[in-house]
Amino acid sequence: MSSVAVASGREKNSVRALMLSEHPDDDTHRIHVKGQVVTTLRFEKAVDAGRTKMLGWEGRLEPLAVVRNKVILEPLHDLNDEEGIPLVVTLVDGTEVPFLLRPPGWEQQERPDQQVDVYKNREGYAAMHAALRRALQENGTLAEENQRYRKEETSEDHALAALLVAGAVAQTPFTIASRINGEDGDTRLKATVFRGKGKAAVVLTIKNLSKKQDWSMKSARLLSIVSGRESAIAVRSTRPSIAPGESGVVAFVADRSAFIEDGKLTSVFLEFYRQDGLRQAVVQLDPDLVAQ
Repeated sequence: MSSVAVASGREKNSVRALMLSEHPDDDTHRIHVKGQVVTTLRFEKAVDAGRTKMLGWEGRLEPLAVVRNKVILEPLHDLNDEEGIPLVVTLVDGTEVPFLLRPPGWEQQERPDQQVDVYKNREGYAAMHAALRRALQENGTLAEENQRYRKEETSEDHALAALLVAGAVAQTPFTIASRINGEDGDTRLKATVFRGKGKAAVVLTIKNLSKKQDWSMKSARLLSIVSGRESAIAVRSTRPSIAPGESGVVAFVADRSAFIEDGKLTSVFLEFYRQDGLRQAVVQLDPDLVAQ
């Protein structure tokens, strides 16, 4: 079991539409920024550079840049959890729009805003088009999730993972093969590796040692040691996130087919990533775990 390592690959670009008229009771809009990642605010009208200001940004952000209807922000480093930098953008028509620059939390899976399209007139064509695009994206995401849930309802591996995460090991075909412990500054891990007939499993007990940050799992992958080929793995957990000082359980079940490559049995790596995109741990699973 390894300590935290940087996940491979960059996050996809994200564009968020902000309708000012949707927030009549919230005058200050939060923009999530991250160190050395450019965030662009894009408005319907040109921005008055002379009257667009940040407060207390020195040493934490590059000087802001205004290009026609865009405001460009780039933090020099990640902001601390308690930090907030006020920003007031003034348009050429005199409209002032206040923002608060904040670090992204686990609710945003630690992902910053890369482009925020700000609309004052929600009835305008551009605003309507953005709202429609957002609705279509949300509908597509819900459709994918519903399809995945339907498959998981009839999946034997997911049913086994649910029993393991509930502590009902006796109702499964698994026996304990080994135990592994690990810890970094914010997380304590206890892993139990199981062998079974044609399947292998790992049950992780995770204690969140952080004093203020919730812990959650972003993703998990099962990779062949030989080629890096990725195979499906069933995952179940006791809760979507673990509050500071509390513990939770995550169970993984892998089918024997994941261990077969070019007709031969091979070892695989189970690795999983926490909410900020960093790899929390990696566990090697060997072919003897899925012996028939």
